[in-house]
Amino acid sequence: MTTTTAAPTALDEAHTAGQNPLDYLRARGYVQDVSDEAGLREAFDAGAVTAYVGFDPTAPSLHAGHLLGIMMLAVLQRFGHRPIALGGGGTALVGDPSGKTSTRAFVSEQDIRANLAKILPQFDRHLDFEGGRFGGNPPALLLNNAEWLLSLAYIPFLRDIGRFFSVNEMLAAETYRTRLEGGGLNFVEFNYRIVQAYDFLHLFRAEGCALQMGGSDQWGNITAGVELIRKADQGHAFALVCPLLTTASGQKMGKTEGNSVWLDPAQTSPYDYYQYWVNVEDPDVARFMRLFTFLPEERIAELTRVEGESLREAKRVLAFESTRLTHGEAAAQEAETGARMVFGGANLSAEIILSADSDVVPTTVVSVSEINDTITLADLFVKAGLASSRGDARRLAMQGGLSVNDARIDTVDRSVTRSESPMLLRAGKKRFRRVVIS
Repeated sequence: MTTTTAAPTALDEAHTAGQNPLDYLRARGYVQDVSDEAGLREAFDAGAVTAYVGFDPTAPSLHAGHLLGIMMLAVLQRFGHRPIALGGGGTALVGDPSGKTSTRAFVSEQDIRANLAKILPQFDRHLDFEGGRFGGNPPALLLNNAEWLLSLAYIPFLRDIGRFFSVNEMLAAETYRTRLEGGGLNFVEFNYRIVQAYDFLHLFRAEGCALQMGGSDQWGNITAGVELIRKADQGHAFALVCPLLTTASGQKMGKTEGNSVWLDPAQTSPYDYYQYWVNVEDPDVARFMRLFTFLPEERIAELTRVEGESLREAKRVLAFESTRLTHGEAAAQEAETGARMVFGGANLSAEIILSADSDVVPTTVVSVSEINDTITLADLFVKAGLASSRGDARRLAMQGGLSVNDARIDTVDRSVTRSESPMLLRAGKKRFRRVVIS
């Protein structure tokens, strides 16, 4: 296996010197629409541009689907521009109807605050909040729109901001039209576009922010902010949206076996995060390398000019670089070592794998109380993520696809005792998990 060398956390200056960041963003696949391309290009050439992306904290972690927005901010910072990662502590209380056929479940203000506390540190590996880490770049900002949205007075807000919005135009927007045709839209969600547009106006006034970026489903909301800035302040601002990504098979980006791939290591371990990227479909490898790493184009072309099994090295590099960006160098090295051990497990005894460092081999910990309440092998295979259900575990065992400590099993309905810990569970040739009873 090729030894992994530390790839740049900054852009390769030899290939990007003098390049307009809009050209880089477009070449890497980040750009679907721009509101005023010539104007934005000129703004980038004229000096540092402040740009923001909003992230609503509806869960206690961001997931891989949020990475496009984070990476766009990261690219601009490495070009010397100033990024703002905006936590939606206020907008999350309203609920974004974009892409939804029914009303979003309301999240309490307490839960949103708790989610934000966990989410905000997840930007730190991609963005530099101190300044200077990637050269002469200005420091990024981390803000929460609850700071200005929750203090708004309703009547003055309607008079000063609401008057710039046409109800007819809003109802003609696809998001609102789809919801109305499908069963209704509540008044709270109807206001989402207005409060997101106000975010842009506030940041334009307070931080000189001239660019908002996001997914293509946000195009109407973002351009509403551009128009609000023009009408309220006679200002000139820009919108840029990226495509909404799906995998080659049509699966939503950042999902694996129906579950989200979280950026929080407590929810998706660095090993499992690495596995998500190393197992992407062949047609996605080059595209994901351009979007989710800072590898130069020449290196990507070199790695992906092959097909089939020969793409294994490209997938390894993609997995390592993506994991390194999100979890750091040490975690990426451990995940790669664990993958090498586990996927070479057919040639390694259970004794060798079970004696390896717990940070290297993927491990599931089961509490003694669960054992005392009687847990079966089927339960362990489900807890280890090697079977989707007890019935699935029984089916796999009957087909000869499951083993425990290198011994094939034909039943999974027996109880497990504490003395059996640790155990090496295997499903098929490549899927392993160590189980420890704690």
